[in-house]
Amino acid sequence: MSRFNLEDIDRCLPGLRAYIFIRTKPGTSENVVKRIRESVSESILADSIYGRFDAIVVVDVPSFERLNEIVYKVIASDPDIVHTETSLTLS
Repeated sequence: MSRFNLEDIDRCLPGLRAYIFIRTKPGTSENVVKRIRESVSESILADSIYGRFDAIVVVDVPSFERLNEIVYKVIASDPDIVHTETSLTLS
């Protein structure tokens, strides 16, 4: 049985939708959301929310590589973000 890598998955999928749940430092979620809206062109939704997380970002991306760039280089590098969890849609 062969192993799959991200490039194999990218070839099989026309695009990916990801839900990125974000915890921020207290009182910073609205500014975090504003910065994400300005810096992530693939975001189709970015809002502050109540509950376990402080913000949610929904992105449509062409590949796992681009998703990783958004999550690790843009979102996780924000000093007001303390935690993220990302979920991918199955359909």
